[in-house]
Amino acid sequence: MRGSALIVGAGIAGTAVARGLLRAGWSVQVLERGANLPGSGTALAMWPEAMRALDALGAGDAVRAGSVVEQGVRILKPDGSQIAAMGRSRTARLVPRTVLLEALSGDLPAGVIQWNSPVAGPSTLPSADVVVAADGIFSRLRTASTGLSPRALGTVAFRGVVPGPAGGVSETWGRGRLFGITPLDAGSTNWFACLRSTDLPPLGSPEAIGAQGAELLRSLYRGWHPDVTRVLGKLDGSPIDYRELFDVPPLPSYISGNLALLGDAAHGMAPNLGRGACDALLDAVALIDALSSAPDVTAGLQRYDAGRRRRGNLMVRAARLLNRAATAEHFTGARNVAMSAGARFA
Repeated sequence: MRGSALIVGAGIAGTAVARGLLRAGWSVQVLERGANLPGSGTALAMWPEAMRALDALGAGDAVRAGSVVEQGVRILKPDGSQIAAMGRSRTARLVPRTVLLEALSGDLPAGVIQWNSPVAGPSTLPSADVVVAADGIFSRLRTASTGLSPRALGTVAFRGVVPGPAGGVSETWGRGRLFGITPLDAGSTNWFACLRSTDLPPLGSPEAIGAQGAELLRSLYRGWHPDVTRVLGKLDGSPIDYRELFDVPPLPSYISGNLALLGDAAHGMAPNLGRGACDALLDAVALIDALSSAPDVTAGLQRYDAGRRRRGNLMVRAARLLNRAATAEHFTGARNVAMSAGARFA
């Protein structure tokens, strides 16, 4: 089947499904509220299934050329001793968000993405055979179709990039907070900090965090092991992204009429699993395959929903649980023992 698709949002999910539907012979239009693709961004994990999805979209080689390979993650205590080593049998590619988006959208025909085109709601959309809501965790189209809004997780995240090699992937779990380190590329370190909202003083708007963020983070993570201290010592003058964390309640359906929810609009989740971008790509390929092989839009969307919703809802629940565990304020000793035991059987 071929037809016309209107995609709202030119992030990972939106550009991936636009690319795939164009390759399948569809007429595609993308509406994006921003003026252009972001010029910076932190690292995203591409697990093997995400790389297979990228290969299916014809973007795998570009991502391989602009990414670094890592295997496993060490979970550490603030003193640097190891709690657990996870995922030692699985390899992931860490790719800057900018590289991934360029790989997906860089060769789209001119005019497919209409920049500076915010969407207020379903009633403002031009007609199309399929409408794809890839407008993020605060999706207006999801809220209009399901009535569901994101839930606050009770945690916040700081993220950024500093110069120098990372030396592997680690997360350090303390009481009520964690600090993560991964490569961005061979010469840059991607870092992220997550902690309970109640542990923070009033910070004002996210845009105002840069000036005070470095000193705040150094005070919050003072005395942690040398890898964390090294990153914190390089924060001055580097951009710091700050945001409150939310997730989307597990949805009863990813479709409504001719509308399909993709990526964070469907299953926005806590970042702790490192799967948000990966699952957005899997959504895109599943939707493309379902629409291309079905006799009509209704059958294609039903096939997409059946294939992706259960998995997406499971990931939301698992990420929420891990977010709570990693930032637990009580019984951290028991948590660490459980993580260590689980890693031995993983």
